[in-house]
Amino acid sequence: MQPAVTLPHEPSNAWPRLDAKDEAAVLAVMRDGNISTHGVIRELERDYQRFSGRRHALAHNNGTAALTAAFHALDLRPGDEVLVPTATFWASVLPMLWFGLVPVFCESEPERLGPDPVDMARRITPRTRAMVVVHLWGMPAKMTELRQLAAKHDLKIIEDASHAHGASWRGVPCGQLGDLSVFSLQGDKLAPAGEGGVLLTDSDEFLERATCLGDITRIIELESPARRFAATSFGIKTRIAPLSAAIARVQLSKLEANNRLRNGNLERLSRALESLGFDCFLPPAHIKRVYFEFLIRHRDRGRDGAALIEALKAQGCQVRAPRYPLVHQQPFFTEGHWARIGRVSDAQARALATPGDFSRTASENGRLLRLPSFPGPDNGILDQYIEAFRRVS
Repeated sequence: MQPAVTLPHEPSNAWPRLDAKDEAAVLAVMRDGNISTHGVIRELERDYQRFSGRRHALAHNNGTAALTAAFHALDLRPGDEVLVPTATFWASVLPMLWFGLVPVFCESEPERLGPDPVDMARRITPRTRAMVVVHLWGMPAKMTELRQLAAKHDLKIIEDASHAHGASWRGVPCGQLGDLSVFSLQGDKLAPAGEGGVLLTDSDEFLERATCLGDITRIIELESPARRFAATSFGIKTRIAPLSAAIARVQLSKLEANNRLRNGNLERLSRALESLGFDCFLPPAHIKRVYFEFLIRHRDRGRDGAALIEALKAQGCQVRAPRYPLVHQQPFFTEGHWARIGRVSDAQARALATPGDFSRTASENGRLLRLPSFPGPDNGILDQYIEAFRRVS
């Protein structure tokens, strides 16, 4: 039998979508000649202030650098603990180690795949100072419960909104839901720059500390005693390149239209796959989700996920397992390298990152499938995917 999917993927799945506007923005910076500190960086920051509703935005060379600045901005002490999901990209976790902070891994809840507030609550100790909230794959996390937990225990929230450009919770945009919030602008993201990141906050103090970490140009402009660090910063350099900032501005201006097209494709596909026995994480009424990637979950716990993937591939589908392995299972943690970088004792390392924990998250991850996110116009391939899933179901 001929495979169900015979149409090319490229017309519907090419990303990022760059055009003459992106090219013109880059050429304008090149022709100006200032390719290091061009004013387009400040313009991008003003764009993100308006987009997120935050008082301050500080652009970085990537999302990892912006997260590093966020951990630095909290001004915590070595040995302080930060609650983090293990189901996330490593940059949500590892930068804190350079400041001596201790990641305390937590389970993910199965409904939205964000950090589980109940499991987080169980792991709070007298040393817990903050939590990292990740809106994984573009689905806002359970912010009602997470905010209540943070308020009860006086914890700061670092919001990793790298997957969630344009998503919102109860009408509040992602990027406005943490004491410090971060967007990645890496090339796969919903508002890409090639490489880039943006830190957002309403706090003057947090902005100043983030600036002092690595933006030499800005430190000299500070009107506080922190200006004395202008000659050195705190040892790293995190400024975004103007050529990336130029692309980022154009892509942010296209975000709403791009999200509308992508969401329309994936909501249609989700409704069909839900009827065939798959959970597609359609959002509750108070959530507006977006799709950095399209993850679904098969409902049959006894089904062999690897065999299902192979059956779908045989039908011409591009389908695979989720791209992020659980962070706590990685050799960086299981072999103790993290404790040496963070100068954490072996006993504390064993207590807080024990291999074999988080079986519920591992089990749920084992049922996830990653499909194309179809950000472009449908060339008929969605109907073929639905037929492919109908055959294997």
